[in-house]
Amino acid sequence: MSNLLKIAARNLLRYRRRTLLTSLLIVIGMVAVLLFISVSGSFKNIMIGQFTDSILGHLEVHRKGYVAAIDALPLNLNMQPNATAKVEEALKQIKEVENWSPRLKFGAMFSTFVETTSIRINGIDPQREAATLPLLAGRISPKPKAGPLLGKGEILVPALLASGMKVKVGDTVVLVTTNRDGSVNGKTFIVRGIMEGLSGPGGRDGYVHIDDARELLRIRDAEVSEYVIRLKDMARLDAVSKELKQALGGLTDKEGRPLLEVHTWADLSPFANIARMIDVLTLFIKIMLVAIVLVSVMNVMIMAVYERIREIGTISAIGTSPGKILSLFLCEGLMLGVAGTLVGTVVSMILIYALNVWKISFIFGQQQTVVLSPSLALGQVAAVAGTVIAVAAIASLQPAWKASRMDPITALRHV
Repeated sequence: MSNLLKIAARNLLRYRRRTLLTSLLIVIGMVAVLLFISVSGSFKNIMIGQFTDSILGHLEVHRKGYVAAIDALPLNLNMQPNATAKVEEALKQIKEVENWSPRLKFGAMFSTFVETTSIRINGIDPQREAATLPLLAGRISPKPKAGPLLGKGEILVPALLASGMKVKVGDTVVLVTTNRDGSVNGKTFIVRGIMEGLSGPGGRDGYVHIDDARELLRIRDAEVSEYVIRLKDMARLDAVSKELKQALGGLTDKEGRPLLEVHTWADLSPFANIARMIDVLTLFIKIMLVAIVLVSVMNVMIMAVYERIREIGTISAIGTSPGKILSLFLCEGLMLGVAGTLVGTVVSMILIYALNVWKISFIFGQQQTVVLSPSLALGQVAAVAGTVIAVAAIASLQPAWKASRMDPITALRHV
C-alpha cells in the first residue's frame, strides 16, 4: 500500500502545475464553505439568542387558542389558577428547565395627560422575568442598577411611544383599559425606563408589575396569559417541549380537548424563517463545493488517464492487475482531495481566528451593538472534509475504472 501511495504522489508531482491548480480550487471551496458556516452560524445563534433571551424565552405555554388570537390580547383566554398551578407543577418536575416567568398581557390606552395612544402591556414578575430573559435588562435605558427591573407603580415605556409622545424617565403617565366584564379602569404610573425595540421601530410593548396589571384589570385570581420558559440547554428544546406537552396533556376543557398549548420560540417568531433560510443557503454553498471538487478532480484524472495510456498499457503488459491500476488512480484522486482538505481547513482556521481578533460588529435594534464570534465545531469540519474526500474519490472512480479496463495491446499502440 505504501508503494502505491508513493507512486501516486510521484505521478501527481509530474504535473505540478495542474495538481497545484486543482488543489487550489479545492482549498478555495473549503475555505468558502467553512467561513460561511462559521459566520452565518454565529449570526444565526446571536439573533436567536436576542429573541429568546430578551423577549420569547425558549418555550411558552398558553391556553389553547390564545396564540391564534394574540393580536387582540384576549382576556377571556387567560389561564385560570387551576391551569397555572398545573403548569408550575410540571415545570418543577422537568430538570432541563432553568427558570420560568408568568405574564399577564393586555391592551390599554397610554396617556401623558396631553396625548393618548394605544399600547400593549406585559404584566411581569420583575425578578423572574430578569432570570428567564437575561438580555431584557440590556434593552432598558437607563440601564437598571442593582435591584428589580421595575417596582410597583412603575412602567417601562417602548422607545417608539416615548419618542413620539416625548416621554422621559420620571414622567407620570396613565394607563386606561377595559377589563373582561367591559368596565373601564385607569391607573397612574411613573416611567422607570425606556424599552428599546428589539427589531427597530414598531415595538409597542410596555412592562408593568404583574400585581399592577391585575389591579388595573380588576382580576382577583392569579390569572396568567402565558408562561415564558428558559432551558438549561437549548439543544434539548424539542425533547423538553414534547415532555411538557405530555405533562400538560391531562388538563382538558369541558369537551375533552387539551386546554393548554406549548410553543417553541420558532413557532412564535418570524425570525425562525430567516434561520431556516440561512440553513438552506448553507446547503447550497455545500453543493457548490461538491460541484467544484467533482469537476476539478474528474478533469485532472481524465487528463491523467489520457496522457498515460501507453504507460498504463506497459504496466498492464508486465502483469499489473486491473485492481492495482484502479487503486493507483483512486489514490491519486484521494490524495488531491486530502491535500486540498488539509490546507483548506488550516487556512479557514487562520481566517476565523483573524475574524475573532478583528471583530465584525453591527447595530441590532436601535442602539445595541452585536459582535459576531465565528467558530466551527469539530463535527462541522469533519462533515465538510469527509464530503470533499468522498467526492474526490467518486470523481476519480470513472477515469480509474477506464484505465483498469484498457486492453494492453491497444494501449501500447496508442500515439
